[in-house]
Amino acid sequence: MQRFDWKEKYKDRIMNAEAAMKLIKPGYSIFIGTGCGQPQHLVNSLVEHSRHIYDAHIIHLLTMGEAPYADEKFRERFKMNSFFVADNVRHALENGIGDYTPIFLSEIPGEFESGRIPIDAALVSVTPPDASGLCSFGVSVDIVKSAVANSKYVIAQVNAFMPRTMGDSFIHVGNIDALVPCDEPIIEIAGREPDETLRRIGQNVARLVEDGSTIECGIGRIPHALAEFLRGKKDLGVHTEMFSDWIIDLVECGAITCSKKNINRGKVVASFCMGTRRLYDFIDNNPFFDFRPTEYVNDPFIIGQHDKMVAINVGLEIDLTGQVCSDSLGYKFYSGIGGQVDFIRGAARSRYGKAIIAMPSTARDGTISRIVPHLTEGAGVVTTRGDVHYVVTEYGIAYLHGKTIRERALSLINIAHPKFRTDLVQFAKSQKYLLKDQIEIPWDRVTYPEELERFETLKDGTEIFFRPVKPTDEPALSEMLYSLSQQSVHTRYFTHTQTFPHKDVQKLTNIDYRSDLAIVGAVPGVSGEQIVAIAQYFLDPKTQLAEVAFIVQDEWQQKGMGTFLLDYLTQIAIQRGVKRFFAKVLPANKPMLAIFQNSGFKVNMEFDGDAYSIAYDLVKSKKEE
Repeated sequence: MQRFDWKEKYKDRIMNAEAAMKLIKPGYSIFIGTGCGQPQHLVNSLVEHSRHIYDAHIIHLLTMGEAPYADEKFRERFKMNSFFVADNVRHALENGIGDYTPIFLSEIPGEFESGRIPIDAALVSVTPPDASGLCSFGVSVDIVKSAVANSKYVIAQVNAFMPRTMGDSFIHVGNIDALVPCDEPIIEIAGREPDETLRRIGQNVARLVEDGSTIECGIGRIPHALAEFLRGKKDLGVHTEMFSDWIIDLVECGAITCSKKNINRGKVVASFCMGTRRLYDFIDNNPFFDFRPTEYVNDPFIIGQHDKMVAINVGLEIDLTGQVCSDSLGYKFYSGIGGQVDFIRGAARSRYGKAIIAMPSTARDGTISRIVPHLTEGAGVVTTRGDVHYVVTEYGIAYLHGKTIRERALSLINIAHPKFRTDLVQFAKSQKYLLKDQIEIPWDRVTYPEELERFETLKDGTEIFFRPVKPTDEPALSEMLYSLSQQSVHTRYFTHTQTFPHKDVQKLTNIDYRSDLAIVGAVPGVSGEQIVAIAQYFLDPKTQLAEVAFIVQDEWQQKGMGTFLLDYLTQIAIQRGVKRFFAKVLPANKPMLAIFQNSGFKVNMEFDGDAYSIAYDLVKSKKEE
């Protein structure tokens, strides 16, 4: 079969870079291709052969190669405007050479098409033309396709190293004004191994990803950390602005199949990718990957058509009301709005969707908190307090959407680094975000015992998440208590009074996890976790004797939950050196009496005419002897 010679067929369009740069006139607006698809040879030639160019405007999104046009010595020739501030141009903005346009990524193509952001020349990378004359934009389709479609001149570096990506990712050679052949390796971005903090964030985020979900991951190290904990998931789909090497293992292990997606089923949909040669080889001519322009991928309406859409993006800081800053450090612009809001709003529209902001709890080597009383002066809001849903740190998950300021503040404080929680509580009290009598836990001495979290299947097949109680459980626990029947209230509290005020309920949720411990049973609810049971012991540290008590919501009784909770509390207590359990049970509460009698311990029961006093030593059970 005769080899296709594109250089011969399209020789009238082929020229060297110096000749191509003559198409660019003074005052032109010049678009530079995105990410790792940046045409490095053309960018360097633009600067090298720019003596005839002055007052030109460079426009780009995120570029990963060098940006010589942002150098001080070229100030009179080039003015830079970036939609996303990357490392290579951050110094230029700080020195007043460049500019930054905050804009939702989905809306940039409309600016090109309308002419509000005009483009005179587009410098892009493409694959060599195929036999039909089609060139692929390769690793970066995003806003590149729209920029090319709305540019007076298209100057393309034809690079055989560029992978040929499938989808809406092609341009016909007839629409390219200058073909500049130059084969050079595509820019590679190797992911760094996540540290323990990022792994814990990834693990927490993975808890929110159900089988059959479609996921989006933003830029950064968190997606790499998350991937480890998604390997056991089934039939995940991907509809994302970008991806990197993390996707390969998830495809190869079968976690990502895209078989449950509502649209573009069987396809990973993305607008660009950044990674290593391994990734570029993996996507080359691979029909499983469908690269499309930003105006499609980032359209919230398209995103929202996916059931169980999970959007995972990062923030730089968040205040106690839920305002997220993602593009600046105070007055200094650090990154960009990008597609965060597009996907946050798209996921929020999705049936069973989840919009997630993930971030480490601290920055600058742990010296400052990312959860702050108020945003840093100069910091801008990217995701508003009305848009925010889930916030995840290494310390847990906070669900904020539809929550009051008090609930938000308490939830965010609970996932902040412990050393900053006291200051955050005190600020929240000063602003009346929290009630004046809110209990302040000595966080420097209290550690949430994450190791006590576990899933258990009840005898009717229902899966329950059992975990230590948290301060943020007060509303859910209060709701459970008020849902109890009068009989359940009487058997637990020996009274028919059904009143559970804040001052009492918060004592159950703000504990030290040492002398007092409470385990709750939780199931998914409409507005987060629903608490359906709680088991507690209250320890006298001097005697190592502990009073034990249980409450199970009426419709969850007689399912084996009480038996499990007593057994679990007993295991924990024995490990912690508790010597003896005691309790009071009304004679009418026969199910609870049976639970104690069947506990496997030698139980002493004494009736005083009103209630049974139950006590037993936590020694080896009969079952173990």
